[in-house]
Amino acid sequence: MTAFLDGIGYGTWALHALLWLPLVGLAVVLVLPAERAKHVAFAWTAGLFVLSVGLWWAFDPSGELFQLVTRREWIAVWGVSYALGIDGISLFMILLTTLTMPLAILGSFQYIREREKAFYALMLLLQTGIVGVFVSMDLFLFYVFFELTLVPMYFIVGVWGGERRIYAAVKFFLYTALGSLLMLVGLLYLYASARGFLGQPSFHLTDLVGTPLTTTEQLWLFAAFALAFAIKVPLFPLHTWLPDAHVEAPTPGSVVLAAVLLKMGTYGFIRFALPLFPEAATHPGVIGLMMTLGVVGIIYAAWVAAVQPDAKKLVAYTSVAHMGFVIIGIFALTVNGLQGGLMVMISHGVSTGALFLLVGMLYERRHTREIADFGGLARVAPLMATAFVITALSSIGLPGTSGFVGEFLALLGTFERFPVFAVFATTGVIFAAYYMLPMVQRILFNRLEDPENRAIPDLSRRELVVLGPLLFLMIALGVSPGPVLERMEPGVQAVVEYLDVEGVEDTAARPVLPLDDGDVTETGP
Repeated sequence: MTAFLDGIGYGTWALHALLWLPLVGLAVVLVLPAERAKHVAFAWTAGLFVLSVGLWWAFDPSGELFQLVTRREWIAVWGVSYALGIDGISLFMILLTTLTMPLAILGSFQYIREREKAFYALMLLLQTGIVGVFVSMDLFLFYVFFELTLVPMYFIVGVWGGERRIYAAVKFFLYTALGSLLMLVGLLYLYASARGFLGQPSFHLTDLVGTPLTTTEQLWLFAAFALAFAIKVPLFPLHTWLPDAHVEAPTPGSVVLAAVLLKMGTYGFIRFALPLFPEAATHPGVIGLMMTLGVVGIIYAAWVAAVQPDAKKLVAYTSVAHMGFVIIGIFALTVNGLQGGLMVMISHGVSTGALFLLVGMLYERRHTREIADFGGLARVAPLMATAFVITALSSIGLPGTSGFVGEFLALLGTFERFPVFAVFATTGVIFAAYYMLPMVQRILFNRLEDPENRAIPDLSRRELVVLGPLLFLMIALGVSPGPVLERMEPGVQAVVEYLDVEGVEDTAARPVLPLDDGDVTETGP
């Protein structure tokens, strides 16, 4: 496969195609009749997923840290470049995005009945924004795509959402926009400082890394970036927009929001906040704060989820808990912790995306999400019950599922440096069973009394196609995570070595992240 990809020059155009082809699909959807919009959108995004699979072979774990690199001048007077590239961290975020989008669109076929062209066009625009976040090596370009994702998600929630959709959409927009504006201020300050150091303007990541900053400057800049990323995660106590957005969003919106959009925050910490501000990232006060907020988020979200009568709101709070595991894994600043955090990101995208799809399928059948309205569905819909159980067990981290691998590594990495935080975070695994298993019991295995529940049909072929890949990944990643961990390890190792948590006080003494200007390969469409 590698020889074939080399033969077609895959590495020179793949990232450009994954980034810009969704916009071509958007134009096609808007031109064609409304009744064909969903089929075209699904086929287009499915084709992009097939195209993205080649990244698995195109990326060489033993090669350069950043690969498939492009760097071309865009706005030369400002030092802005069209710079793309991936490492083992962004690789899986791209694959998760391209997999989630066609499944979310296919899952919306019966849910979205009005303004279909606009909805599917916005989904394609959202894909461009998300992929752009994960492939950008220029911070100006990253910021543009980071902000771009706000627009389609705002309309997806605000137009096709539930009764309180306007409130949820505005709250989501204001929270995220406020954090992003503060990050912009920090980015401009960093740019000005680096310009004086470099002697020329540049927004490129590898140029900005190593910019001489005082500890105070690093702490303030880290705070500006961290606030934007913490809101996106979302990290307790900045999480209050998420349950409202999830509950009011249409099913495909909830799937994309949980599976991919939240990962933009944790990815931002790893890709930008840690390497740009190493002294702040390794400051005991910062680590203590982030670890505390992560653990509190794990426990608090689990307790709140346990008392939710609405199945969709319960699943929404599980996202806050899972992201808490990611945060403690990241700020443990160990290889095991960072790999665990990344595996939780992937597993959460798969299992929570599947949970939102299943809750949406139940809503399409009963037009209610109240847990008390269901019961005994395993008798009438055994395939749905099987999918529900597997997904729930993966979500709570049962050994043999993807959830266990991520949580185990995140807790192991945390225990290596912060055993007390690890012990408290481990209670979140117990609490996860406390909120998830009763919901499964009530929906699937209580007495089948309501006549409407007796008439619920089992999964259709379309729904099996939607859930099948996600169920497969839950098991495959749990049984054999090695190939994934192998590809992400070089990127994780580079971050840990650069931060040098054993204590490098002189920033100039830190090793330079790979990919200096001399290593850039200019490629383009």
